[in-house]
Amino acid sequence: MALFSSVCVTVILVCVLGVHTLDLLRATATSGNAPSTPSVHCWCANFPNSTLCSWPEPHHFPPIHYVATYSERHSQPVTNDCHLIPPSSSSPTSQQLWHCQLPNLKLLTNYIINVTAVHSGGSSSHLASFMLEDIVKPDPPVDIRVSPHNIKDLLVEWSPPPTWDNLDIFPLKYQILYQWEHRGTPRSVNMGPLESTRVELKGLSAGRTYLFQVCAKELLGLGECSNWSSPVKITIPRRNP
Repeated sequence: MALFSSVCVTVILVCVLGVHTLDLLRATATSGNAPSTPSVHCWCANFPNSTLCSWPEPHHFPPIHYVATYSERHSQPVTNDCHLIPPSSSSPTSQQLWHCQLPNLKLLTNYIINVTAVHSGGSSSHLASFMLEDIVKPDPPVDIRVSPHNIKDLLVEWSPPPTWDNLDIFPLKYQILYQWEHRGTPRSVNMGPLESTRVELKGLSAGRTYLFQVCAKELLGLGECSNWSSPVKITIPRRNP
């Protein structure tokens, strides 16, 4: 993007993967001191009812006003306002995130979200195109429980993310990651997909410490797996002589 004292310059970048346009970036500036283009990430943590987009608040910059809108890409040009949620004052400075909520999105529909950062020095915008089915990402499973079950066996259990409301209509599947060290070398196994919320692991090593995490994904494979759950550590007891 080139900037001149009395010229407004717009740059548009279109990135295409297969038949879907995934990202359109537009930066518009009216002076040499425009805010940086917001880096926007959108996901659906409760398919199909709850979609959020977020972007970081820039450091060391004058106060910025945000305008966030969304619209269907291939229908009449009706623009809807996103419900803006400012960063929490209790969050660490490095984690200051703006959020906006996109309610009542339709299935199998292309949307465009436009987030524009504005202040006295100019403006810059981020445009992203997405379908709801492509951005599904549940929250992590909770209440991970690991307990000994016979000699060298472990029972791993967990609960679905409480934010996923439609388990009967949109079931989840799960992956388990467990890690350990063998003679100072990290080892790991990624198991799944599993439709159950429990699994018995057999033949593990007595006296060894294992670290367990679980992620959740929509059963038919929409979107991506959640972030890994908080790790749970357990040491398999040694057999009494």
